[in-house]
Amino acid sequence: MKINELDIPEQIKRIIVQHGYNQLYPPQEEAITAGVLNRKNLVLASPTASGKTLIAELCILKNILENDTKSIYLTPLRALANEKYEEFKKYRELTKSNGDKLEISVSTGDYDSTDEWLGKYDIIISTNEKADSLLRHKAPWMQQIDTIVADEIHLLTDQGRGPTLEVTLTKLMKLNPNAQFLLLSATVKNADEISKWIKGIPITTDWRPVPLREGVFYDGEIQFKDGSARRILTETKKPVIDIALDILKQGGQVLIFTQTRRDAVSYGKNISKVLSRKISKSLEKDLKTIADKILTSGERTGLSEILAEQVKFGAAFHHAGLDASHRRLIEESFKDGKIKILSATPTLAAGVNLPARAVLISNFRRYDPESWSEEISVLEYKQLAGRAGRPQYDKAGESILIAKTSVEQERLMEKYVCSEPEKIWSKLSIENVLRPHVLSTIATGFAYTEEDLYDFFSQTFHAQQHDLKMLKSKVGKILRFLFNEEMITMESRKLLATPFGHRVSELYIDPVSAVIIRDGLYNRPDKLTEVSILQLVSHTPDLSPKLYPRGKESEQLIAYASEHSNELIFKQPDPWNSMYSYEQNLDDFISEIKCVAVMNDWIQEITENDLLGKYKVEPGDLLRLTQTAEWLIFASNQLARLFQHKDLMIKFPILRRRIQYGIKEELIELVGLQGIGRIRARMLHNAGFHKIADIRKANLQSLVSVPTIGSTLAKNIKKQIEDKNPAK
Repeated sequence: MKINELDIPEQIKRIIVQHGYNQLYPPQEEAITAGVLNRKNLVLASPTASGKTLIAELCILKNILENDTKSIYLTPLRALANEKYEEFKKYRELTKSNGDKLEISVSTGDYDSTDEWLGKYDIIISTNEKADSLLRHKAPWMQQIDTIVADEIHLLTDQGRGPTLEVTLTKLMKLNPNAQFLLLSATVKNADEISKWIKGIPITTDWRPVPLREGVFYDGEIQFKDGSARRILTETKKPVIDIALDILKQGGQVLIFTQTRRDAVSYGKNISKVLSRKISKSLEKDLKTIADKILTSGERTGLSEILAEQVKFGAAFHHAGLDASHRRLIEESFKDGKIKILSATPTLAAGVNLPARAVLISNFRRYDPESWSEEISVLEYKQLAGRAGRPQYDKAGESILIAKTSVEQERLMEKYVCSEPEKIWSKLSIENVLRPHVLSTIATGFAYTEEDLYDFFSQTFHAQQHDLKMLKSKVGKILRFLFNEEMITMESRKLLATPFGHRVSELYIDPVSAVIIRDGLYNRPDKLTEVSILQLVSHTPDLSPKLYPRGKESEQLIAYASEHSNELIFKQPDPWNSMYSYEQNLDDFISEIKCVAVMNDWIQEITENDLLGKYKVEPGDLLRLTQTAEWLIFASNQLARLFQHKDLMIKFPILRRRIQYGIKEELIELVGLQGIGRIRARMLHNAGFHKIADIRKANLQSLVSVPTIGSTLAKNIKKQIEDKNPAK
């Protein structure tokens, strides 16, 4: 079936053909035949690069141009939302029936806003959490949405992200019962069950534009699923590296998935040593440019120096501990073909689309803080393997597991290569993830009675798979908690959220976090300082990531807690007798104190490199820690306002700004200037520019003389001040 044969407006066809698409892939044709262009709901489970996004685009665009409606495209991650936004930008030249051009926007941040400005856009690309937040704030334009696309729908089975996706889709089905729903994934075994939930049609296919060969390596040879085999030349006596070099000789790129961050860095180091003798002079020049960018973007750390050294020779590592700008640079360089071999933790597979000729899975076990090590699921293996094979570049992709014995080789072949992924199971009944959704369902008016609440949850995917009795018992327990903590009340059998409950739902925090913050505001320590507030937010279940002590660090952190004991809201627990309303053991307390110590050093302007050396906290983890802390400090300020703690309403905004930038209080005004981060602000302050008024009075040359402030930035700063618009 050709694009020109489709029942869609001609202007859509023209843009699609201009971008090189003339013929539909088999999964796309199957979706069209099933009636997706006639507003049929659909679950499309087909491999990576098989054209799922185009089907979503066709439905969205057809519905908007023919019916003057809005669409929302849901993704699990900000990086994916931004990637989809770039893909949709080509349709901005389409003209609607009223003569206006199609408008597209992406919204992923600020969970305490209705974002009314989004109402003027036709296509909104959002994370699942942001969409949930908008529903909690009752954004009026959400009722106008007529096409809902949920990407990576297999994440319904993820304990962390699945329940939010499930509840968000359930709310959208109730809010917009006539909307078209399209759920997409590369790996869903029970698409029929999910399609029944949305009253849609399931389409499951293994078709790929680039065939995938799956195999297991052992004793110098890869055995493939199709019965073929390939010997690998032993060059380094390290199987993963030898296989990667073999693929490289054939002109391909390689993704190596590792068990830990340390393994990712180690593989990158070893591979770069080998590649240093193999890259061309022209490529070497390009790679040096990339390495220099790594060293000059963000704060320079030992980790960035290691990365830059590897990149010089065409290798790199990628994990969540890297600075976000460095991760993006590595991703772009791999897509451009400059980086040849990339070793990464599995977080890469959940992020942006980054295919390679071959995917090597160096270890089929994953580190887990609770069980130390566990085998990956077949679903995760299939997600990793699906990255192999680049359309238009490779005749076939290869996914290879590494076995240590012949017995293990047979087992890996049977368990992973020759098996189907596990079913997708709802995780909504887990109490700590269900709790905020019970509150938000009441606070947003999706349920006004206990019966309404059970009716709402009877329409979830969980109810499709399980007896509602299990969920009812959990919901009942949560209702008692919310009632006891005065987040909900009952009037004439009607469930209502209190002002406290409403605000907690809007602030997008766990009700338990809200109770901890509320009680902490009343039960203050002898001396209330930044350490007190940092401990308050660190004590909540919402703070992430949790930082665990290493080696002898526990003793040092206990000493730190003792030193600041009169500033702590939550004292060191007695390991034999917990005295807290919210149970905490000594290990959790030490982890909490580590978060406090790291953030307190951060706002004292300790460098990222020194934090890495002192606490082994990598830049990416530091960013996520400070971002969640910043939000929790904002939420604390809002609750302080609600409970009339006026003295704290000055402290919280100042600390929030300091956490955002990693600065002392004296730099707050300076970082309000665009292009001025904590390093440049400190340089300006040291040069005598303490306030914006000082900069206003200064001449251009005196600004240029400040280290890290060049001529272009100096002019920009002066213009900002002249325009009376110093805020970012």
